[in-house]
Amino acid sequence: MVLKMTDYREMWKNLNMDIETHDQLCKVLPQAFGDVYLSQVNQPENMAYYNTVVLNIHGIRPAELVEAQKKGVKVFGTFCVYVPDEIVFAAGGIATGLCGGSQFWVHSGEKVLPTNTCSLIKASVGARIDRTCPFFSIADIFVGETTCDGKKKAWEILNKFTQVYVMELPQQKRAKDVTAWAQEIREFLIKAEEITGNKVTVESLGKAIKLVNNKRRALQRLYSFRKLPNPPISGKDCLLVSQIAFYDDPVRFTEMTNKLCDELDQRVRDNVSVYASGAKRVLFTGTPMAIPNWKLHHIVESEMVAVVGEETCTGIRYFDNLVDESQTTLEGMIHALAERYMKINCACFTPNIARIDDIKRYVREYKADGVIDVNLKFCTLYDVEGYLLEEALKKDGITVLGLETDYSDGDFAQLRTRVEAFLEILNNC
Repeated sequence: MVLKMTDYREMWKNLNMDIETHDQLCKVLPQAFGDVYLSQVNQPENMAYYNTVVLNIHGIRPAELVEAQKKGVKVFGTFCVYVPDEIVFAAGGIATGLCGGSQFWVHSGEKVLPTNTCSLIKASVGARIDRTCPFFSIADIFVGETTCDGKKKAWEILNKFTQVYVMELPQQKRAKDVTAWAQEIREFLIKAEEITGNKVTVESLGKAIKLVNNKRRALQRLYSFRKLPNPPISGKDCLLVSQIAFYDDPVRFTEMTNKLCDELDQRVRDNVSVYASGAKRVLFTGTPMAIPNWKLHHIVESEMVAVVGEETCTGIRYFDNLVDESQTTLEGMIHALAERYMKINCACFTPNIARIDDIKRYVREYKADGVIDVNLKFCTLYDVEGYLLEEALKKDGITVLGLETDYSDGDFAQLRTRVEAFLEILNNC
């Protein structure tokens, strides 16, 4: 049974949320989700779990976090894939992603941020200052990082409401930069121990590394189905699963995602696909797509085209590499964490040839016919890097379309027109 979000009204009141404004958000999400997701034909049965999670995203998981806090567990709210969840879980805390994908919060963020700030940052700040997201209200501490200038200054504003701990991410990937990131992880470990009152041990960190690695393995297994000639699941559904990975209990998420994959295995054996045979295949690259940012997937797949992957922080970058599980000392584990997280190829790094190499590899592995490079408006990092990316892909004969957008629906028709023209090119290749 799908619960109504009003079932959690008492919890929201106890969290001192702005109930009246939050009610407006609750009215919008079910309709948007229904139009994009529940209208799909032949959706796998086990996607019902993820549908329920999203329709109750401000209810089910927040209620679990509140109950955990009653038992003394501390909740760490995170914004970025560079924050090592393993450290939080090893210290007996809970790591959860924080909302930042809705146009609903952008106006609130603009009360304290320049208009020419990316939607993700404005939405994240707006969700907290207007008290309309339970995850922001629940978190005992926020953990930020220095991936861009906009975020760095936004942390100072958010720190007025909830303590923000900032990790200094190096901007290059030399050996000394990996060493510097390892030191940041050591210091974060000390902070996590301070917040939780628990000591991180070899045993607890080893267990946490396996916990998060298992989640990554489940996502790797899910995305492997998208490499098949006739994928048994839509790109929209895979995006939704990876978005929920940031919020859900990691043990349950891993179990449910493997259960979904079991169903997909059977679909493959039965030759069941959600796309027509020979459908064109597109890989997305660029900025993150946080819940409920499903606009471009919906536009592309409405054209009967398969979205086969996302080279984004809400896609392949999130789970592409595992942490070495063979280490037997804290120092060894910390270094293994540093090496794994520094393999994530965000546009904040310079030079960043490894990201371009990744995208070329994904094009081959996912058998993409073309690439759509997506940039959130005012995200300078990905916007500038888009020039080098498009140049490199075109040199290799890969058809690419660069798009700039935000969270609003105001550019929906324009984006659809540009996507249609891009698909026309793919059909003629």
